[in-house]
Amino acid sequence: MKVAILGGAGRVGSSAAFALQMAGDVTEILLVDSATEQAEGEALDLRHGASLSSPQKIRAAELREAAECEVIIHCAGLRRRPDESRLGLINRNVGLFRNLLEEINRAGWRKDALLLVVANPVDILTYLATKLCPLPPPRIIGLGTLVDTARFRSFIGEHFGLDQTQVEALILGEHGDSMVPIWSSASVNGIPLASLPGFTPAAAEEIFQKTKTSGADAIRLKGGAGFCVGLAISHLLKAIANDRRTLLPVSTLQQGVMEIQNVSLSLPTIVAKAGALEVVEPAVSERERAALMESAEILKRTLSSIQI
Repeated sequence: MKVAILGGAGRVGSSAAFALQMAGDVTEILLVDSATEQAEGEALDLRHGASLSSPQKIRAAELREAAECEVIIHCAGLRRRPDESRLGLINRNVGLFRNLLEEINRAGWRKDALLLVVANPVDILTYLATKLCPLPPPRIIGLGTLVDTARFRSFIGEHFGLDQTQVEALILGEHGDSMVPIWSSASVNGIPLASLPGFTPAAAEEIFQKTKTSGADAIRLKGGAGFCVGLAISHLLKAIANDRRTLLPVSTLQQGVMEIQNVSLSLPTIVAKAGALEVVEPAVSERERAALMESAEILKRTLSSIQI
């Protein structure tokens, strides 16, 4: 599988390329970036490690070449300021996103292509992509709350001193301020989280707030997140490249599940080589359901201010 990373010389794009190289699930990685020398340098550095990872083709490329790829990963965009919400990026990143899609439209998409949207505000850009490019909606996937879910599970494991890989817990809705923690089904190796010694509403709120502010914390401390996002992208690409039918919290165009429609946000979604095969309605509490509906409304209000 041939993959192009738009913004491949940036923090997130290069982290994604490294994670994909280590996973070995794709055969070729193209780094596309306006900073051409930086992209060439990143590709060279990655190729240096081919003998220690996997024998992929990795090189810098022009945007028109991305149209030849089976998966295009959009990581290009301006960084969020520490005090700025992801939705606050909308006016700064929508124009760039539109221009990149129009250029790929002119080059011509593969009929079997998939677009993976990573740049923020990811839910807004994912929805816009369904309007601005010719791919059918199931072939347009936003990374959504997959990153938030990874952080959430990691912090739960840390808090209780347990193996993070055994934690099953979800963040759904917007990848942003209205994200929703699904505590009602959270567990560790099948044991409900509420059964663990030390679980209290205060502990749950502390874990969630740490999850919610993690992106801003990474920006404040090191300039932006990269490694976890790269791993999340690689995790999603594994499902696609290997046709795994993996159930993941990713952002797609919603068309009626939980009575949410005409907006993109994250709900449990079966992902495989053909893209988003099906959105699964999660069993949630009434409070969680109301919060997901409110998250959808917040995103819709933002969309209403954009001229598509």
